[in-house]
Amino acid sequence: MTETSEEMYCIGCGAELQTEDKTKPGFIQNSTLKKYMESDDDSKELLCKRCFRLRNYNEITDVNVDDDEFLKLLDSIAQKDGLIVNVIDIFDYEGSVIPGLQRFVGDKDILVVGNKVDLLPKSVNQNRLLNWLQQKSKENGIKSIDQIMVSAEKGINVDKLMMMIDKYRKGKDVYVVGTTNTGKSTLINRIIAQSSDVKNLITTSRFPGTTLDRIDIPLDDGHNLVDTPGIIHKYQLAHVLNDQDLKTITPKKPLRPSTFQLRDGQSIFVSGLARFDFLDEKTNVVFYVNQNLLLHRTKTVNAEEFYEKHVGKDLTPPTDIEDFPELKKHEFTAHEKSDIVVYGLGWVTIPAHSKVQVYVPDGVSVSIRDAII
Repeated sequence: MTETSEEMYCIGCGAELQTEDKTKPGFIQNSTLKKYMESDDDSKELLCKRCFRLRNYNEITDVNVDDDEFLKLLDSIAQKDGLIVNVIDIFDYEGSVIPGLQRFVGDKDILVVGNKVDLLPKSVNQNRLLNWLQQKSKENGIKSIDQIMVSAEKGINVDKLMMMIDKYRKGKDVYVVGTTNTGKSTLINRIIAQSSDVKNLITTSRFPGTTLDRIDIPLDDGHNLVDTPGIIHKYQLAHVLNDQDLKTITPKKPLRPSTFQLRDGQSIFVSGLARFDFLDEKTNVVFYVNQNLLLHRTKTVNAEEFYEKHVGKDLTPPTDIEDFPELKKHEFTAHEKSDIVVYGLGWVTIPAHSKVQVYVPDGVSVSIRDAII
């Protein structure tokens, strides 16, 4: 854990301190810990990075937990009365939905928030998208009381979301849940910034029966908006990439469609992260991924050899190919106009009756859905 064998704990949230993984509870920088160990000042307090930022800057940062811990967390929430606000990444819906959420939290109302709406092409019809979000929630067993599209980064619709929360919580606590990379913490920080009186009253405590810390943001009637740790979905592309590559694949501005007219026997690489083989004689396809990523067309017969030769060089990311998983094949047939979605990367829209073979890193999920555009 640290250079010392002594177990040390954050005085803010109580998590055992560790220097290895900044996304896990109790992370502290090595340099901070070293300074503390070398100091003679007995009154000095030792805080994990998350609690330090909370106490000094009123800023909430992500902390991630695995499935078992998250289930304990949901079980703890199930015992309480309150409104669930489920934050989804609308750019990566399939990678950020929590299947079975309703089952774990009981009959509580769930308000579904589609974040990162600013990343979708401007041509997307907002009402159609809201209906789509409602339908997808239903497919995943979530009986949403309502849904809203927001951008935490740009502040779009955050004031409307706050009014919705106030309407549906009916004087109860609010629990904000989501997976990693949904922008949940950015959204909560935006809410704090737009609510004038709460900034210095934020507290941390424990979820009953867990080792997980919660952050309580007071609402005006004595109840709280509660930030929860984010669950890690191992099947997202993010979990096979280093921090630098993750920044490269994450879009910062609206996706721009890239259209290809393809003939039989052609493949397209999305950098070194995915390969699409199109099995029809002629077809038009449209890619929706971060525009900084290279889209490279080649003949399918040469594709495997091309990948082996260029991955980590011309085909980057990945930049670190030693630990990067092998690409694994998936096959899809579209009965109607459809999107083939690689979790965390984006999607390609293909016409009805198309056949596609998709190669993605082993362990990363890929699926087909009705086209959203």
